[in-house]
Amino acid sequence: MPCFSKKNHPGAVLTVLGLGSNRGDSLKGEPLNILRDVITALEAILENLRAARVLESDPLHVIDQPRFFNTAVSGFYHGEALELLDSIHKIEASFGRDRNRERRWGERTLDIDILLFGDRVISRPPSLEIPHPRLKERCFALVPLLELLPNAIDPLTGTPYKTILDGLPDQGIYYPAS
Repeated sequence: MPCFSKKNHPGAVLTVLGLGSNRGDSLKGEPLNILRDVITALEAILENLRAARVLESDPLHVIDQPRFFNTAVSGFYHGEALELLDSIHKIEASFGRDRNRERRWGERTLDIDILLFGDRVISRPPSLEIPHPRLKERCFALVPLLELLPNAIDPLTGTPYKTILDGLPDQGIYYPAS
């Protein structure tokens, strides 16, 4: 397992990104292939990248759509959060995401969210809020985050994310057969 010591990555911020896909109509293939390809693309942005297992989840809010495949990645980022946001929006677009043509919480070829950016709290609505404003409501984001960083805590409240996850209702999460 790679070492996550900050001293090995001076000037970098330990970052966690949430990834999701439930539409396989992009040129990059089906949702599982999309996630695999995105993880490869993110290796150019995040140093010492680690990926959690992919899980499958029922959609929240808008339920008349296919189930989602989700995972998270962590790694060290050299730069500012707004620069990272711009980079991940470009990656989403390269996988067929068109934010202007989708419905909120609806189908998408790719969604990349900045879940954590070190222990920083950033509030620049509507485009950038860290930690992700709905992280504490989403098992599909918390489960892979905790696989990568089991002792992660909410920088706003100091509450362990494991405690938050334990308090959430079942949201239809399972690991698909490989």
